[in-house]
Amino acid sequence: MTQKLLVLEFITGGGLYNAPLPDSLAAEGDLMLQALLADLSEIPHLQLSTTRDARLPSLSIDSIAVREDVWPIWQHAIDHADWVWPIAPETDGVLEKISRMVPPHKLIGSTPQAIHIAVSKRATSAWLAQHNIPVVTTSATHDSGTYVAKPDDGAGCGDTRFFDDFSKLQIWLKTRPNHIVQPWLEGTPASISMLCREGVAYVLSGNRQLIERDAEGFIHYRGSVVNGMLAHWDDLDHIAQQVAQALPGLAAYVGIDVMVDGDSITVLEINPRLTTSYVGLRQATGLNPARLVLDVLYNGMMVERMKVQRHVVEIKL
Repeated sequence: MTQKLLVLEFITGGGLYNAPLPDSLAAEGDLMLQALLADLSEIPHLQLSTTRDARLPSLSIDSIAVREDVWPIWQHAIDHADWVWPIAPETDGVLEKISRMVPPHKLIGSTPQAIHIAVSKRATSAWLAQHNIPVVTTSATHDSGTYVAKPDDGAGCGDTRFFDDFSKLQIWLKTRPNHIVQPWLEGTPASISMLCREGVAYVLSGNRQLIERDAEGFIHYRGSVVNGMLAHWDDLDHIAQQVAQALPGLAAYVGIDVMVDGDSITVLEINPRLTTSYVGLRQATGLNPARLVLDVLYNGMMVERMKVQRHVVEIKL
């Protein structure tokens, strides 16, 4: 029986219908969308659809051109789909809002309750600390050392800045009430790409993140090296299992950002959604990651570890 699967990518799917559409955001959103659609197109008995910002080139699959308020359009599309796969930023509660629009049996993703915790860096830090998981200290301010200030619900490295002067940090925070402060950690920025279901994690790759700090202290995400952290696989897997157990509502594809310093791994944040590293997963694992997600969610099947390859793949933005 054919199943109707709706992919909702926020940026390219009309989420910015009433605002400028930055080329960089559209390019990154399209990168993930096209990779996911290519993987899904190989799965039998799926009828794919999506929505599309009318300012962008059309797609080869069934898509609704968006020129006006997208939320009722999305709700109508959700109502007529069998499955819904949201791809959206955490910012302004967008990912949680979309996920709450989708009936649980249709949702390919984490529960809204798990998303509610994961979208807030402050809430994530407190939750994981309660479960004795090594996580970066997160608060409204710090009074010594070096710091990084970022939006509590930010995605990527948007409006994220390094400070080594407390007075300048205080001035910066006055105009950014939603920002939190974390100590600047030394080490290698990394991420975990994993499948989750009912408190169990399956690591697909351990990635080295390509992060730059400019002359003004702003932090920029430039992509990742999928499986660039193979030497730390066992430790990353241990962290993944801890996080999945602490937040069993995490489901489907999930990313975890961490800092690796020797044998020490500290969790920075949880991304309960597709991340840019997904783009390289097919080549890195030798498998179709979208099929793996559907097998985990709807068939209860975790892929056999021996079948997952560990190729290194670089993604640059």
